[in-house]
Amino acid sequence: MATWDDVAAIALGLPEVAEEPTFGNRAWKVRKKLFVWERPLRKKEIEQLGAAAPDGEILGVRVPDEEAKQALLQSEPEIYFTTPHFDGYPSVLIRLERIPRKDLEEAIVEAWLCRAPKRVAKAWLDAREG
Repeated sequence: MATWDDVAAIALGLPEVAEEPTFGNRAWKVRKKLFVWERPLRKKEIEQLGAAAPDGEILGVRVPDEEAKQALLQSEPEIYFTTPHFDGYPSVLIRLERIPRKDLEEAIVEAWLCRAPKRVAKAWLDAREG
């Protein structure tokens, strides 16, 4: 079970990341580009999801593209989901209490790689391989 402390530790462990609240919620940005954020459901979204609406903590993460988004949604619908608000937008929502920490780390790093400057991302990847 992942926590907000896990999210913060993973996100802030990446280069050039700052925690900057967005709409009163926790959010992490790389060079002012949002890549991971706390995303409570809005009233309309709860109505749209009905019985499927989760009641726990929700994390939003960027994904590379619509194909990656659909792959996550289909592979583990008990963890990853979306709402009509995010239709056409490269991001998914995560039920924080259901995602293993290892998978959380993978999702956050992937989100960061989508938003980080190419040079910064390449240097970080090269350092991990070396």
